[in-house]
Amino acid sequence: MDMCLTGRRMDAEEAERSGLVARVFPETSLMEETLKIAAKIASFSQPAAAMIKQSINTSMATPLPEGIRQERHLFYSTFATEDQKEGMAAFTEKRKPDFKHR
Repeated sequence: MDMCLTGRRMDAEEAERSGLVARVFPETSLMEETLKIAAKIASFSQPAAAMIKQSINTSMATPLPEGIRQERHLFYSTFATEDQKEGMAAFTEKRKPDFKHR
């Protein structure tokens, strides 16, 4: 879920070292790093983040074909949001999106 929500990519060495955990931080920087991640997720479109979470949670509880259908349905649903249009406009205009969470 971490990688889906933040868009972060993990290389093979990190995946091996971490045992496929989301992230590992020293205890001294745990809160700071956690807040950075939370801020990044919060900067994205709230409806899109909710759909990503729903898709992942559904895929964990259903057979693969049903999970894929649900993911496709939710992806198509993003096109009905104002944030999707803002995200595409920001991408083509090479600027940071200003999501309204609608």
